Amino acid sequence: MEYRTVGKEVSVSFIEKKSEFIGHIKPVQTEQEAREFLEQKRSEYSDATHNVYAYILRENNTQRFSDAGEPHGTAGMPTLAVLQKENLTDVVCVVTRYFGGILLGAGGLVRAYSKSAKLAVDEAGIVEIRERITIAFSMPYNLYEIVLRELPAFETAVVDTAFEAEVKITATIEEKFLSDMQKRLFDVSAGRIIIKKVDD
Repeated sequence: MEYRTVGKEVSVSFIEKKSEFIGHIKPVQTEQEAREFLEQKRSEYSDATHNVYAYILRENNTQRFSDAGEPHGTAGMPTLAVLQKENLTDVVCVVTRYFGGILLGAGGLVRAYSKSAKLAVDEAGIVEIRERITIAFSMPYNLYEIVLRELPAFETAVVDTAFEAEVKITATIEEKFLSDMQKRLFDVSAGRIIIKKVDD
């Protein structure tokens, strides 16, 4: 399975007609984590006029948002829409607003909350998460350099190498590449390398 989320937790602010908007975003995996982040921001910015939020989770295909007192449809939904447009999941975004005394109107609010969420996404960066499996195999020393040259073609990441009676390698790989890699290493080693799957 592959999915997109943000790379890290960040906060980004900008001023729109004297109102300050602060976009906070974080990668999360459960609704409890999303709720805890929301409560943390509500507590941290308890003096703010609004703490709008939106989150999308793979867990139970959950999507939630709140306008947090802003006019209906002007805050939570635009924030959620940015996450949806970027095809993100396992992410929570809270947009804090300090009202500056000038009304923005419905259109202005939609634009400001959308901008805040987008700035946060851009600052956090988008990462693609790909599920990988862990494999282990060993080989004679004379095959080590040959094998190392082959691994990048299958997007294999070496996690650990032990130099014992033979060289033992632990690595991760996407399952879709495993069969081809097994065939290739079998060929270059004349059948002397046997790959074992350790876990997902």
